[in-house]
Amino acid sequence: MGTKLRALLLGDAMIPSPGFVSAWEKYMAGYGDVAFAGDWEPSWDKLQYRRLEVEKQGPEIEPAEPLVLEHGKDADVLAGLFIPVSSKVIDAMPKLRIVGVCRAGLENVNLDKATERGVLVFNVMGRNAHAVSDFAVGMMLAECRNIARAHYAIKNGQWRKTFANSDNVPELNGKTIGLVGFGYIGSLVAKKLSGFDAKVVVYDPYTSADRIRAAGAEPVELEELFKTADFISLHARLTDENKKMVNERLISMMKPTSYLINTGRAGLVDQDALAKALAAGTIQGAALDVFTTEPLPDDSPFLKLDNVTLTTHIAGTTSDALTNSPFLLMEDIAKFMKGEGPRYIKNPAVLEQDGFKKWMAEVGI
Repeated sequence: MGTKLRALLLGDAMIPSPGFVSAWEKYMAGYGDVAFAGDWEPSWDKLQYRRLEVEKQGPEIEPAEPLVLEHGKDADVLAGLFIPVSSKVIDAMPKLRIVGVCRAGLENVNLDKATERGVLVFNVMGRNAHAVSDFAVGMMLAECRNIARAHYAIKNGQWRKTFANSDNVPELNGKTIGLVGFGYIGSLVAKKLSGFDAKVVVYDPYTSADRIRAAGAEPVELEELFKTADFISLHARLTDENKKMVNERLISMMKPTSYLINTGRAGLVDQDALAKALAAGTIQGAALDVFTTEPLPDDSPFLKLDNVTLTTHIAGTTSDALTNSPFLLMEDIAKFMKGEGPRYIKNPAVLEQDGFKKWMAEVGI
């Protein structure tokens, strides 16, 4: 064993720091100590706003976290969930060699700066895949069967039986369900839909047709999916190339009886075009868990519509997903320390840098 590591563990309101400490103690205690553990944003309400802005604009919009400035100077490892790892943070941690975030997305990490500085970045793929895939199927049912609307009506003293889709309330059996994106979440949605005897079609230019067919689904082009699917569920990662991919043109191709489900990223959808289609009734309905501005502003057109189910960005938030995430992260970093082949390194080019190789030798990897 070489030089011991020192870790800065910064949780937040969603995964507080004790969860990271427990995970470190289970997997990483033999490699070093926790220099400091705390929460960079302990307020749930503030966290929702700050993390969404970082996801839209990147980590550089945030100032360097004071806890980093105070405790990060001698730390080799920085781990958290939504802590913005900007160039300012990286510059404030001259000994930093490992960054780990307990999420699939890297919107809160300046990956280019980390790679330039020789900092190895870890994430956690699939931590909430079961949670989101469960929720997506639930949102299909909630919207097309009017579950949330009926509940709201009863709570407000109404025994409501008539809804916007009363002339065509569907069952999932025999319907065509289109999945945009077929990573771990999308493939789980397909698996969970198999019990409904629905036909699943998939658009994912990054997944082989053979893999899609092996999962019992059919690969199709994007336009065909929008023209033929009764339900369209979005599970693609947001990139500069696919921003507002679901635009007015694609929405106009949808069946008038079809539904759009988004538990992925709000930026995939042209929000104005979707609201316009819902208001005009050119599609039957939608179910949305993500929005470009959260919380929804009072003047959001979605609040005036009776054919949309809205939830508060909770698809991936289960106790199981949140509790397990730091342990998945620390387990993978421990695999790297033991030379056992970690799964979640996002910038493997760092491993070939002379400075990083020297550090690996110093800590005994």
